[in-house]
This record gives sequence, C-alpha cells and structure tokens, in this order.
Amino acid sequence: MENLWPWLVVAGLGAVHGLNPATGWMWAAAWGVRSKDRGQALRALVPIAVGHAGSVALVAAAVAFGVSMDRTVMQVVAGGLVVVAAVLHLSGRTPKAVRAPAGHAGLALWSFMMATAHGAGLMLVPALIPLCMGDTPARDIAASGSLMLALAAVGVHTAAMLAVTALVASGVCRGLKLILSNS
Repeated sequence: MENLWPWLVVAGLGAVHGLNPATGWMWAAAWGVRSKDRGQALRALVPIAVGHAGSVALVAAAVAFGVSMDRTVMQVVAGGLVVVAAVLHLSGRTPKAVRAPAGHAGLALWSFMMATAHGAGLMLVPALIPLCMGDTPARDIAASGSLMLALAAVGVHTAAMLAVTALVASGVCRGLKLILSNS
C-alpha cells in the first residue's frame, strides 16, 4: 500500500486540476456551446491534454534526470508568453485570421503555457521523487527506470485531469442547453 500512495497523489492532483477553470473546461464547454454540439466540447480535450501533458512531462523528465529547475524562472517565462500573446491580440495589429477563435494547435499551445505558468508539473515533484528516485518494485519492472515511471505518472495525472474536465465541460454544455431551451 505504501507504494500506491504516490500514484494516488498523482491521480488526485490531476482530478483537482480538472476542476480548475484554467485547465480548459471553460474552453471546451465554450466550443461545445458555440457549435451546439457537446461532442465538440469533448473533442477539444485532445489539444488541452497535449498541452498539459507536455508541460507536466517537461517537469517529470527533469525530475527523472535529476535536473534542477527554478520554478520562478519557468513561471515568469510562461507568464511572459501569455502577456505577449495578450498584448499582440489587444493591440489590434494582428491580422483578423489570428484573432479568430483558436484552433486545435492554438488550444494546445495555450494549455501548455497555462500549465507551465501555474506550475502544473511542479506540484507533482513530491510524488515523482519517491517514484523515480526510490527503490520501489515498479522501478525494477520499468525497462528505462525513472524516465518510464515519470512518463507513466504524466499519463495517470493527465487521464485523471481529462476525466474531470470532460465531466465538467459536458455538464456545462448540458446545463446551458437546458437553460437556453427553457428561455
């Protein structure tokens, strides 16, 4: 049971992330409401997952390889990218096509920047260290040791986040559809 706790923490943090509006359920729900198709909300989860998993994998790989990272520097860089994108968008100097609603690539990039800016992978470090650096039986099973366990943790975390994000986005789409149909 002792070896199961880090995995439960990784999954639990993913589930909590899924409740946070910054993780993408608002965007997914907006896509579904705008298109009047709840399926579109669920399809928006793919780029959200890619961006989030990319950010978390960056931190997980650093932990697996024992690389020291400065949280403040990572957050300032990611936050700076968000500010630059906002300033360009609000300046009116961007072409109309760029100001159109984001496509899948834009949503994935947004998800990566937001996950990195709020430290998505960094909160997993306390759970990743026992998995990647400890002498758990799972580490002996994995062919590549720490890196494979870190990537497995990214998968578990992202799956839990997506499950909750999908439930919230789907519920919002369904709720708004009921409200609008009764109006």
